Amino acid sequence: MQKNIRIVLLNTSHPGNIGAAARAMKTMNLSQLYLVGPQYFPHADATARAAGADDILAQAHVVENFSQAIADCQLVIGASARSRALPWPVVDARECGEKVVAHASQGPVAIVFGREREGLTNEELQLCNYHVHIPCNVEYSSLNLAAAVQVLCYEINVAMLVNKANDAPQEAFDAPASHAEIQRFYQHLEETLVAIDFLDPNNPRQLMPRLQRLFNRVGLEQQELNILRGILSAIE
Repeated sequence: MQKNIRIVLLNTSHPGNIGAAARAMKTMNLSQLYLVGPQYFPHADATARAAGADDILAQAHVVENFSQAIADCQLVIGASARSRALPWPVVDARECGEKVVAHASQGPVAIVFGREREGLTNEELQLCNYHVHIPCNVEYSSLNLAAAVQVLCYEINVAMLVNKANDAPQEAFDAPASHAEIQRFYQHLEETLVAIDFLDPNNPRQLMPRLQRLFNRVGLEQQELNILRGILSAIE
């Protein structure tokens, strides 16, 4: 299960945060670290802050863009401290851990953390099934990147321990659709809506983001996605 759980860091500017995140992961029995366009890596500061979690750094996956990091994932949860103009399904840290463990037995899942200063963009968050928010002091909510990783890794570890202790059967799922497959469905959907004059490409408003929010919230399974693609083909 642990090998299906990945921590994704986007465009990290301080290499020490990468090392501290690796240390946080190792203490909580996680090992899959994905780095999207880090400014400095490898780096001595990352190794120093890892404090013995060098193996996590050595096997870290470095990719060029966000889509590459989550293409095969069946569940993507983005960490966000800010409210957004278009509300998205939000879970707290405890719910995040439970959802990750429930899905990780079926395939890859990702917890995504944005840039130290700006976090995740609206476009990146729209690629997530859920947003996770860690409640903080409203007068001082500046949570360090590695600290946020530690909190969510802790909740994932707790959920794994509870699952093991209870010997609970995993929730039954049909094979979930991957992120890449869902993105192709969104492209197919948009093209079809334009073709039938339901979507005006010159004035799209928020139609596609709202439809993405709907389908991300549902969590499409492979067979369901095939049905929807078939409907779109029939419409065409």
